[in-house]
Amino acid sequence: MILDALSVLLLVLGLFFFVSGLLGLWRFPDTFARLHALTKADNLGLGLVMTGLLFQVPDVLWAIKFVLVWLLALVASAVNAHLIAVSLHRQQEGHDESA
Repeated sequence: MILDALSVLLLVLGLFFFVSGLLGLWRFPDTFARLHALTKADNLGLGLVMTGLLFQVPDVLWAIKFVLVWLLALVASAVNAHLIAVSLHRQQEGHDESA
């Protein structure tokens, strides 16, 4: 009963951070700020959701799979955000040099 309540609490907190990340994507003025909102808030939201789901798994193998999914999502998010930021930075430098 307590684990179920804790699981629901973590899932709701995770959903809150996902929605916050989406609002940041929608409302922030430039790409760097949007990347920041997406990577930070969504990674925290995913971590909370995965932690909430860990209380509901039937065995350790499922828990290991959930942690691996979380880690892969963290790495993919960081790499993608870095590549987008570097590409945008290079475009801005090229634009500044030609002006």
